[in-house]
This record gives sequence, structure tokens and C-alpha cells, in this order.
Amino acid sequence: MERLTAENISVSYGGIKIIDDISIELHKGEIVSLLGASGVGKTTLFNVLSGLLIPDQGAVLIDSENITGKTGKLSYMLQKDMLLPFKTIVDNVALPLVIKGKKKKEARAVAASFFEEFGLSGTESKYPKQLSGGMRQRAALLRTYLFSDQVALLDEPFSALDTITKGNMHQWYLGVMESIKLSTLFITHDIDEAILLSDRIYIMAGKPGHIVEELIMKEKKPRSEDFLVSDEFIRYKKHISMLLKQNEEKSQ
Repeated sequence: MERLTAENISVSYGGIKIIDDISIELHKGEIVSLLGASGVGKTTLFNVLSGLLIPDQGAVLIDSENITGKTGKLSYMLQKDMLLPFKTIVDNVALPLVIKGKKKKEARAVAASFFEEFGLSGTESKYPKQLSGGMRQRAALLRTYLFSDQVALLDEPFSALDTITKGNMHQWYLGVMESIKLSTLFITHDIDEAILLSDRIYIMAGKPGHIVEELIMKEKKPRSEDFLVSDEFIRYKKHISMLLKQNEEKSQ
């Protein structure tokens, strides 16, 4: 079942086309990566999907409802955790519920009920500066989930983490996503990350940016760290690397 569909999206700035004729789908419970080099237009596409930007052509639908140019329909998590430094973690996480009209006490209770599942137990009364980068990202992801448990757009949420923390977060993320089944479209320029986390990968390249291939991952999730050194992983990585290199050469 399709949750999110983008149909023939094109965007131009100042007469220069940034993305061209992009069509993608996100099915219920999937993690789908949008993989491409910096500057190819991935964030521009996300701004269209989230309703922050109206495309020159094309439409965005969620469960067949046209939401083109409508904000507040999807949750959107940026690279930085964007936690408010003067609020406790539970109040940060509960913020979407308060915005939707729940009383603070009720919102805190709902938010706190997810803390164990998200590995945040004991952080409720702490402030963002007291948490590690990985823990802050967990809190930000929970806040994103509480904003909308239908579809989430994640824009390189682990890119600021060090290698070890990032690896741990990947394994945690796969585990929690198996539990909450959140349909997720995930921007990354990290090939390893896309292969490890995704059900499908849309590879984006060129100027203007466009989809050059859809790659379907056959391996079941959650995938262990051993998958990163498997023959299957290496084949995926070689294929994607070659495809990106070929398209980079064409656009020069």
C-alpha cells in the first residue's frame, strides 16, 4: 500500500532547473533512501514533499490525498536535532502534542510512555546539553514520530555523529523501526548507510537532479553489522558507486 507518492516533480530557481521529473513511492512500513551527492537536489525534493515548496510541476499525495503545498501533513527531521535547550527532554519530545492541542500534563504522559522503547529511560528531566549526540537524535526521532506516525522525512539525521556512534545508532534505528513500523523516506549521501537501512534505494544524480535507478534490497531487516562485510553488501556498493561515478562524468 502506498503511503506517499511524488509524481513528476520539477523545481527551478531563477530559471535554472534544480530537479527534473522525479517520481517516487513510499509504501507502508518501508524505509526508503534517497541517495545522491551533495547539491543534487535531495533537500529541494524534501521541501516539496513537506509542503514547504510548491513545485513547478507535479503532485505529492499521501494515501491518495493531494497534499501538494500543504504543510503539517508529514513529519520532517533535519540533520540537527533542533531540541530546545531550555526545555527538558520530555517537554521537547511532547512539543508536537502540545501544538496539536493536548494539555502539557497529558502530552508529557504520552511522550514518556515511549521513552523505554526509544532507549531514553531516565532522560525525561534532563536537558539537551546533558545528553550525548546519539541520545539527542533518539529524542529528536521520537519527537518526529509523535508529530506524525504516518510518514517521516529524515534529512541525514546521523551525519553529524562520529563513526562508532553512527554504527550504534544504525543498529538501534533498525530495531526501533521494526517495532513502530513508521513509513520513512531517508536522505543520505552515505552509500553504506543506505544499503544497511533501506528496503529500497532511489539513486539521484545529474544536473538537474533526477532519479537514475531504483534499487530493491532483497536482504531481510534488521541487518546485522556482519552484513557490512558480506559479498552481497560489496556488490551493492560497487554497483551504486559505479552508477554515481558514471552520472557525475556525464554532468560535467
